[in-house]
Amino acid sequence: MDGGGAMEADPFHNAKEDEHMDAQTFKAGKMKMIQPDSLKDPKLDKLKEVLLGWINESLKAEHIVVQSVEEDLYDGLVLHHLLARFAGVHLTLEEMALTASAQIRKLEAVLEELDKRLEQQDTKWEVSLIHKKDLLATLHLLVAMVTRFQPEVELPSNVKVQVVVLEVSRTGIQSDVQTEVLTEDRGDNAQEVSDTTDDPMEQLMEMEVKQTMLNFVNKTMAGVGLQVSDLDQQFSDGVILLLLIGQLEGFFIPLSDFRLTPDSHEHRLHNVSLALSLLADLGLQVSAVQAQDVVSQDVAGTLKVLYALFRKHGG
Repeated sequence: MDGGGAMEADPFHNAKEDEHMDAQTFKAGKMKMIQPDSLKDPKLDKLKEVLLGWINESLKAEHIVVQSVEEDLYDGLVLHHLLARFAGVHLTLEEMALTASAQIRKLEAVLEELDKRLEQQDTKWEVSLIHKKDLLATLHLLVAMVTRFQPEVELPSNVKVQVVVLEVSRTGIQSDVQTEVLTEDRGDNAQEVSDTTDDPMEQLMEMEVKQTMLNFVNKTMAGVGLQVSDLDQQFSDGVILLLLIGQLEGFFIPLSDFRLTPDSHEHRLHNVSLALSLLADLGLQVSAVQAQDVVSQDVAGTLKVLYALFRKHGG
């Protein structure tokens, strides 16, 4: 992050820690981690690009240049300037907070004022998360600021990420895979779908089948607080499919048997292969579907797998 000499690298900043976490890296509570596949989503990259451009354009007169929404907001400096720029609030704070304690104090003051103006009933960010450079919390905050202060800025529509929610208690660790909405659907996608189909009737029938399967999945997973919005993408890594099978059939699949946060093609292929093997053991034949079909987000393959479960449990 550059800024006419006013902004320089934090001398106390350590190397960025690995995104992957183990049981010794957190205390009791609830944590969210974006799935590695979602981090590669072009729509997420576009959102980050638009937010970065918005920040730099807003603070251009102050010669502040932000290079990363993930790395450059943790110390409160940029957020403080945005607060002053859009809300006219000028807090008496040190410009450069070099120690962690000073950065946290600055963030506390800035976020307190921002929260008053953003008027969010359920804030998805907090001081500790912003200071830890939590991408999910930072994006939620920036989207809320753009929506409140400059609603005319066009953010990418319907940006969603899959997150793993880890809840630690005295009895152990519980995990869940959820979809987190970053920006609302403005209805652009319907036009995109109609533009790409050669047969409108075939597309309509496919959409109806997908909606039926979507309703079936969400009804099944409602008991564990999991909602699915995109069958093709969200089932491609096998995680939700395995959870769905376990929920429908009433058994627990040990976490050691599959990858909860698959970050490679091999991991996704392993998960889906395990799911298909379980279906075969249960007498649900989907022999025409290969694991690669689901991993590559083949619509027909994914729907065939879900329909096999639907025929048994959806009636």
